Amino acid sequence: MSNTDSAAPAPFLPASAPVPGGARFSRLIGVGAALPARRVTNDDLVADLATRGIETSDEWIVTRTGIRQRWLAGPDDTTTSLGVRAAREAMKSAGVGPDDIDLIVCATSTADQIFPSTACLIQSELGVHQGGAFDVQAVCSGFAYAVANADALIRAGVAQRALVIGAEVFSRILDWNDRSTCVLFGDGAGAIVLSAADTPGVLVSRLHADGRQSGILSTPGSVRCGAVTGHPFLRMDGQAVFKLAVKLLAELAQETLEAAGLKVDDLDWLVPHQANVRILSATASRLGLPLDRVISTVGEHANTSAASVPLALAQAVQEGRLRPGQLIMLQGVGGGFTWASNLIRL
Repeated sequence: MSNTDSAAPAPFLPASAPVPGGARFSRLIGVGAALPARRVTNDDLVADLATRGIETSDEWIVTRTGIRQRWLAGPDDTTTSLGVRAAREAMKSAGVGPDDIDLIVCATSTADQIFPSTACLIQSELGVHQGGAFDVQAVCSGFAYAVANADALIRAGVAQRALVIGAEVFSRILDWNDRSTCVLFGDGAGAIVLSAADTPGVLVSRLHADGRQSGILSTPGSVRCGAVTGHPFLRMDGQAVFKLAVKLLAELAQETLEAAGLKVDDLDWLVPHQANVRILSATASRLGLPLDRVISTVGEHANTSAASVPLALAQAVQEGRLRPGQLIMLQGVGGGFTWASNLIRL
């Protein structure tokens, strides 16, 4: 995927209203993505870290994570600006304009301001002047949480068409002297448009959290009385996160499919959070799902937290792998500890 806004793919469905008085569902009608201009390969990163006496290598990173490069925000990039770019591409893909959007839900852990929400800042930049706008903070599960919220509000008749965005600049909360975390993350944004429809698109969503596990992945700092208190950088117990993520993602997939009365064999594509290629492989193995039915972009984007699932989704659409009629599952797992899924018929 290019770091520039590419030609938008054709919409999955016409952006038409549901039959009045009929059952309301939400369907995915457009996708979009945005990456910063700065592409940083493992070799680039290794050279930069070496100037500060930190030793690592491309082989070390690839072997443990599958990551080969990441895109890092420049001075003019913000969570809002990346989210706006992805949203515009998704709207173009869906064939809708600012007057057609009446809900914006943005998943992010790296908001540009304490408030107003990133969703409100994006709304202003897009020229959307109606409907609601709010942020969802569930870290790497944020996009799946956001899709579930938007789907529920559309089904309830609160909104007709929703922009759902995942946008992050994680590079700004990383300790670049900590080899165990700084090599893992990148920046970016992805977005989808959900539209009310009379046939189901988002079939099932499942949301989970266990705050008892909050210590294994966190950024525990805060701003208090004008000063940063606590630890302002990301902290992670990599082994604990890996073990928990593999267990929970496999269980989550089974739970989600069972809720829809479906089986693993019915699934065309798994689009999981892109944290580590070994987590993707282990999850697929536990499910008995062939690895060639798992969308993997972690090698190109690294871990972009709430942006990782929509970035992977947009790339798969752009490449023609995702097509109307297919059954896909979006999955997220991250700090909180949170995990969530959306089962979607395209």
